[in-house]
Amino acid sequence: MSYVEVSGGKVPIRMWTDPASVEDSAMRQLHNTAGLPWIKGLAVMPDVHYGKGATVGSVIAMKDAVCPAAVGVDIGCGMSAVKTSLTANDLPGDLSKLRSRIEQVIPVGTGLHKEAVDPEKLYGFSVAGFEDLWKRFDYLADAVKFRQDRAMKQIGTLGGGNHFVEFCLDQSGSVWLMLHSGSRNIGNELAAHHIGVARGLDHNQGLVDLDLAVFLAATPEMDAYRQDLFWAQEYAKYNRAAMMSLFKEVIRKEFRKAKVSFDQEISCHHNYVAEERYDGMDLLVTRKGAIRAGSGEYGIIPGSMGTGSYIVKGLGNEKSYNSASHGAGRRMSRTAAKKRFSARDLVEQTQGVECRKDSGVVDEIPAAYKSIDQVIEQQTDLVQVVAKLKQVICIKG
Repeated sequence: MSYVEVSGGKVPIRMWTDPASVEDSAMRQLHNTAGLPWIKGLAVMPDVHYGKGATVGSVIAMKDAVCPAAVGVDIGCGMSAVKTSLTANDLPGDLSKLRSRIEQVIPVGTGLHKEAVDPEKLYGFSVAGFEDLWKRFDYLADAVKFRQDRAMKQIGTLGGGNHFVEFCLDQSGSVWLMLHSGSRNIGNELAAHHIGVARGLDHNQGLVDLDLAVFLAATPEMDAYRQDLFWAQEYAKYNRAAMMSLFKEVIRKEFRKAKVSFDQEISCHHNYVAEERYDGMDLLVTRKGAIRAGSGEYGIIPGSMGTGSYIVKGLGNEKSYNSASHGAGRRMSRTAAKKRFSARDLVEQTQGVECRKDSGVVDEIPAAYKSIDQVIEQQTDLVQVVAKLKQVICIKG
C-alpha cells in the first residue's frame, strides 16, 4: 500500500497503515509529535503502537533538534542475521541440545559474562574501533561512570523483553542465524539520564507532553547527548556482533562435520538517530521502532516467537525518510497479554519451535503481536522481500 496522510499540527502525518486501526493513545502521541516546533516531517510504520513519549514505529525528522524519547530507551537496539551453508537436512530431530548450548554461551535476561569477552578470540569478530569505544567511556555522562565493568561484561549478552536469538529456516530450507538486542543497561541509563535533562530545559516547558522534550543544536546539552547517543549506538552494534560470533562458534562446533560457512552478515539498528538530507535540508532523523530502508539496503523485519521473519531490501522511498517497520509490532501490552493468555496458549501458538513455553514469557506470545505478513503487505512501496524465515529455535531473555 501507499501511505495515508492525516492532518497534523506543523506537518502532515504519513501513515503506512489504516489510521482507524491505531490505538487512540498512539494517535494522540503522533498528533503531539506533529505539533512540535522543530519538526519537519513524520512517517508512521505499519507496526505502530503506543510508546513512552514518542510512538513506537515512528520516524521523526527535525531541523537542529532531537528528541531523546524518539530514539527510545534501548539506544541502538536492532537486528543481525546471517545465512549459513547448513540446510534443514543437517538438523537433528531433537533441537533441545542445540538450544541449551546456545543458552550456555550467550547470557540472557539480566545475565552477563563472568569476564569481559576477548574480541581477539571471537570467531569472525572485527576488532576495528572496539578498543577506541572503551577509551571514550570516561567522556560519558557521570551517571554511568561507575558502570564500565558491567558494560564490558554485557558485551555479547541478550537482555530480556522482546530480545531473542533464533535458529531459522528459509523457504528453500537454508539455515539462518538471527538475533535481536541493543545497548543493554548502559544505553537505558544514558537514555533515562538525557530524557531527564531535556525535560528540565526552559524551551520545553510549554510542550503538551514533556516526554517529547528536545535538545537544540549548538547547546552543551545537545553536544553531551549526541556524544553519549552515538557511543551507545556503537556499543549496541558491537554487542550484536559479539553475540553473533559466539552463536556462530556454537554452530561450527555442533555441526563440525558439515564445515559450516557463513554469508555476509546483515545488521540494522531500529532505535537510533541519523544525520540525513531531505528536501535540501540537513535533518536529524530519529527512528524508534523503524529501520533504514534506503535503495538496495538490506534490513530485517522480525515477527513474533511463533510466526516468522523477513529479510528485506529497501526501495529508497523518501516519503518515509527511507524507512520501514522494525517488526510486527505489539497489538496489546505485556500486562494485557499476561491477563488474557496462559502457558497452555503459548504451547499451542509455538508448536514446532524449540523455546521456553512457561508463564515467564507469556507476554511474548504470538497473539500479542500484529500479523507480520500483514505488516509486510502494508509496506510494499518501502521494501522488497528477499527471504522469509521461520524459527525452529527461539531463545528469549
